[in-house]
Amino acid sequence: MATRRGAEQEKTHLDQDAIKEGKPSNISPAVPGSVIAKLLGFTFAMVTLPLGSYFASVNTIFGGNSTYAGALAALMANVVLIGYVIVAFQDDQSEREADEAEKKKSK
Repeated sequence: MATRRGAEQEKTHLDQDAIKEGKPSNISPAVPGSVIAKLLGFTFAMVTLPLGSYFASVNTIFGGNSTYAGALAALMANVVLIGYVIVAFQDDQSEREADEAEKKKSK
């Protein structure tokens, strides 16, 4: 049979509220709006840049050769992906620097 062990030692949600009263509540969103805007921008670029480069170059640059136009579209998709990774790393570094400055400030 299943029994509850240590049920008298467990804290209820009401008991835990008394412990957390001293700390201010953090109501900021989990993901900042600037991160969402960057994600949407790169998503738009990931869709439009490869397709646009394919259709713009298939007849004008490559003379109807869809293999080269497809290769250019794949290259453009990789350019967008690498750009997103670079921007994400820079954003993460600035966030870490801000956290470190806040820690030093609170000491």
